[in-house]
Amino acid sequence: MQQNLFCIQGKVIVITGGCGVLGSSMARYLAREGATVVALDRVKEKGEAFAAAIREEGGDALYFDADVLDAKTLEGSREEIIAARGKIDALVNAAGGNMPGATIGPEETIFDLKIDAFKQVVDLNLFGTVAPTMVFARAMVANGAGNIINIASESALRPLTRVAGYGAAKAAVANFTRYMAGELAIKFGERFRVNALAPGFFITEQNRALLARPDGSYTERARAILAHTPYRRFGEPEELHGSLHYLLSEASRFVSGTILVVDGGFDAFSI
Repeated sequence: MQQNLFCIQGKVIVITGGCGVLGSSMARYLAREGATVVALDRVKEKGEAFAAAIREEGGDALYFDADVLDAKTLEGSREEIIAARGKIDALVNAAGGNMPGATIGPEETIFDLKIDAFKQVVDLNLFGTVAPTMVFARAMVANGAGNIINIASESALRPLTRVAGYGAAKAAVANFTRYMAGELAIKFGERFRVNALAPGFFITEQNRALLARPDGSYTERARAILAHTPYRRFGEPEELHGSLHYLLSEASRFVSGTILVVDGGFDAFSI
C-alpha cells in the first residue's frame, strides 16, 4: 500500500509566535492533523491556556515562554521539548511583526524613518528567525533529519510602500531561507529541508491599524491592496494551512529553498 505522503501524525513541530493570529491558527490545524505542536511565545497565561485548549480538543500541545532573540531561553525550551517528547521534527518561524517607527506615513518621507525602530523590526523578523533556526536545527541534526518553514512576506518579493523596515527584514528572511536550504543539505544530507511561506495580505494585530479604521471600514491602503489582488479580498488564516501542511509533509520531500506564495494572485497581477 502506498504511503500517505501528507501524513504528519506524530511529528513534533515547534512554532515561534505560536500565540499570534497566524501562528495559533497553524498550531490548531497541525494538532488536529495529529502532530504534537509546541507553541513558543511571550504571553505565558495566554499560551498555557491555548495549549490546554488544544489538549481538551484531543490534540497534543505544549507551551513554553521564549524570546526569539534570546538564545539561552530558546536552548532551554529545546531541552525541555526533547525531555517531554523525545525529538523535534520541524520548526515554523512564525514570530515577527512591524512597528510604527519603521513605517513611513502617507505624509512622511524616508527622512522620517526612525532608525532605531528599523533595527528593532529587523531584529525581530530576521534575527528572530536566525536564532531559533540555529538553536532547533542543532536538535534536528542530532536526530538525523529536520524541516524548517520560515514565514516571509509579499514584501519580501517586491518593495511595498511605507513598510520599509518590515520589507527589508522579510527580504532577508527569504534570502536566509535559500541559504539554509543549501547549507543544511550539503553539510548534513538530503533529509534536511528549509522553505518559506510568503503570505499576501492577512489582517493581523500588527497591521490592523494600517488596513482598518476603528469602525471596521477599510483604509485607503487596504482598498489599494484589494484593487491589486485578483481575489479582491484579504486572506483568512486557515488558507495558509494547506501550503504549510504540504511543506511539512513527505509530499514535498524534494522541495527545498523555495518561497511558496499564498496571496490571492497579488504578486502575479499588475493592471
